[in-house]
Amino acid sequence: MATIDGLPPLREVIRAHDLVAKKQLGQNFLLDLNLTAKIARQAGDLSGCDVLEVGPGPGGLTRGLLAEGARRVLAVEKDARCLPALAEVAAAYPGRLQVINGDALEVDVMAHLTPPVRVVANLPYNVGTELLIRWLTPEVWPPFWESLTLMFQKEVAERIVAKPRTEHYGRLALLVQWRAEAKVVMHLPPEAFTPAPKVHSAVVHVTRLAEPRFPCDFKVLQRITAMAFNQRRKMLRASLKGLAPGIEEKLAAAGIEPTARAEEISLEGFCSLARVIKE
Repeated sequence: MATIDGLPPLREVIRAHDLVAKKQLGQNFLLDLNLTAKIARQAGDLSGCDVLEVGPGPGGLTRGLLAEGARRVLAVEKDARCLPALAEVAAAYPGRLQVINGDALEVDVMAHLTPPVRVVANLPYNVGTELLIRWLTPEVWPPFWESLTLMFQKEVAERIVAKPRTEHYGRLALLVQWRAEAKVVMHLPPEAFTPAPKVHSAVVHVTRLAEPRFPCDFKVLQRITAMAFNQRRKMLRASLKGLAPGIEEKLAAAGIEPTARAEEISLEGFCSLARVIKE
């Protein structure tokens, strides 16, 4: 990869700019440029796309995205220490990298992106799930992005793709799978990062659907799943008893056994219940 863009290896970049990863920023740098290029390829053909990257750090994944042909990359980096290293990447790819020094939770990225847009990021651990939820819950659907290729802690990745009757199945799986197709496309061990985290990591590729998989009111679905999974060991007739009058009859009308528990109910079942409650 270094021979493609003429830039030095990432370990040299980090040493030159004194970039010690900060735990409070959720930083774990991925230094193997072969791996960053492989992650970039999981997002598909980037040649006609703008790519949003959050938390580029010293620019390893940024370089992978640009080398793999991204039309343009918008990188949002909170840590000002990383800006000189990213400026070197921008100089190697004239006109194709824009860096914003700011918090991804606050920056209006749409002012800087031209569709089609894909999001590819080694997300900081401390904001990864919050950003995913924001990207999946815009006021208008479909969202600004076509796909999300994101690195998470392995446990979070498992929660995103989980199926009913499994340990990790819950609200996050339902939220993602209601509006998108999600699959784990890579696993990375702790030693792939500097510093090495205490957990394994995984890359999840999420492709948006044109419309939700099953019709229902999103706010009602949110309320049902919050109540159901907050007391996931209870039968639904107990965990949902404050939701609406005659909850057992409503569960039955949705084709759900009142004695079932949240982890046993499919996305379609929850959506069916949401429609019954709404009516």
